[in-house]
Parts: sequence; C-alpha cells; structure tokens
Amino acid sequence: MKFLVDNRGQARLWEESFLFVSRIPATLMTSSTPAKKDGIVLSLSCPNRPGIVGTLGTLLYDYGFDIREAQQYDDAETGTFFARLVFETVGEDDRKAEFRQAFETVAQEFGMRWQMLDRERRPRVVILVSKFDHCLADLLYRWRIGELPMEIAAIISNHPAETFDHLHLNGIPFHYLPVNKQTKLEQEAQVWELIEEADADLVVLARYMQILSDGLSAKLAGRCINIHHSFLPGFKGAKPYHQAHERGVKLIGATAHYVTSDLDEGPIIEQDVERITHHDTPDDLVRKGRDIERRVLARAVRYHLQGRILLNKAKTVVFTE
Repeated sequence: MKFLVDNRGQARLWEESFLFVSRIPATLMTSSTPAKKDGIVLSLSCPNRPGIVGTLGTLLYDYGFDIREAQQYDDAETGTFFARLVFETVGEDDRKAEFRQAFETVAQEFGMRWQMLDRERRPRVVILVSKFDHCLADLLYRWRIGELPMEIAAIISNHPAETFDHLHLNGIPFHYLPVNKQTKLEQEAQVWELIEEADADLVVLARYMQILSDGLSAKLAGRCINIHHSFLPGFKGAKPYHQAHERGVKLIGATAHYVTSDLDEGPIIEQDVERITHHDTPDDLVRKGRDIERRVLARAVRYHLQGRILLNKAKTVVFTE
C-alpha cells in the first residue's frame, strides 16, 4: 500500500489495492480524538468502477468523520458494488449536514442508490398481526430490552384488542380493523392511512394472515417485511407444517422477505431451518416452526433497522454482524 501527501499535507491513498479496508487512509481508521456516539450508517450500491472507495474515504476524512465499520461486496454477475459504512464525528464539529450535501454530489456522479441513517433517531415501525401472536410477542420483548432500536408507532390487527391482552401493549396505539371479502379494499385503505399517519419507516407483517393488494405492496416496496411459515420455495397455502409432515421432510424452516406483488416471492432477507424426524407429530412441527419464525423475523427486522440490507434485483445483499 502506498500513500501520497497532497498540498494540504493530508495523507491520501494510492489506489492499487482491491481490499476495502486497505484502500482507506489509516487516518480514517484510527484517531487520538474519541469519536462521538452519534454514528451515521451509509448503505449504498452502484455500478462497479475504480475510485469509489477512494472517493468515499477522502470525503469522510475531509468532513471530520471516523470510520467504525466498513463492509463491501462486488457482484460479478451484475457488475454492482455494494457497501455499508458506519462513521462518527471526531471532535466537537458537527458537519453532518454539509457532508450529506457533498455526498449527494458524489452519489449522483457514481449513480448510487443509497440511504443514510442517523443512529440517534429510532425508525418508526408499524406492526400488522392476526390471531397468531408469537412473532408480535417476540418483537415486543426484544424492543423492550433494547435489542431492536425502533419506535413502535402502531399495531394494526384484524382481531380485537382483547386478543392481545396478555401482551401488555401499555399505550402502544392499537387499531382494530376487521376485514372480510366484501370490505377488503376499504379496510386496506384504512391500513394505508394509518401507516401514513404514523410516518412509518418500516411495516412488519408479524403473521398477518391477509394478502396485501398489488397497490399496497407497491407503496410499501422495500420497507415491508413478511415472515413466511416455510423455507421458501416450499409448501404454500394452508397448513404448511402438515404438508411437510405428510411428505416426510427432514427439515422445516421459515423465511423473512420483502413484500412484493408476487405472493411470497419477494427478495429473501433471512432464513433458518430445524431438523426433524419421523417421531415428530404435526403439533411438534407447529411448535418448532413458531420458534423458527420468531428468530428469523427478529433478525430480518434488526438487519433492516441497522441498514444492513441492500436490494440486488430479486435478491438482497445482507451485511450481517
């Protein structure tokens, strides 16, 4: 690795290495001045070309930021570059607004799709749920202990509030919107109105057993996560675990994915499985399936809240911890 010194006396990297971290000036990786805990998460994708990392590194240095995390991925099939950076202000100067303006110019130059999250702000989340409440209960628990950095703006259900009395919602706005075939479009319009009123950054379908229309799916593109009760692609329709039992499968699983107009075909975020045997009954599969669904959905929500997921056509790039 070689460095040059420009006319301002600042170290700059001679770009000859293809390793992400090694292309960042050492002054960006360490600092004698403690960084503030007001980190920014920058996630981006763009057509791959030389100079992306060097440009970002220099820009962050110029505006007084210290890089705390850096991950990248080059997709050779699509020729797309993906990256996630976490950086913090060094010293007393806060130049986030100036940096954002300068970065927008760079993003336009490289044709980037990007999002910038301030970790001081908790994303607002709306949760939709039906009668099965195990995923809702798990999300509430992880939220209460601080594992999921979010603000629950509302819970919407097609079942009355008494269904969830044991969960102690404690002032979380709850909206009961019953639905049938005749009222589905009207009910969905109410759902969308509540999502807009809540200024939701993310919508989570925590075993919400209603199919969203193409129109609502399009409005929520890239910010609505569903938990599917099977390891996709797999058994679709009612009683998937019973179907699995009838087929004598040796693995069951669950899939968290972004919602699209193609039912259960959206970009997959997270999956998990559990081995079973011929001793397991359908009830055993249901019990084990609930456990998988809880943990898969929680991981997917956390990845989204932390800006770890980038869309890659029909797939996702997930920068795990």
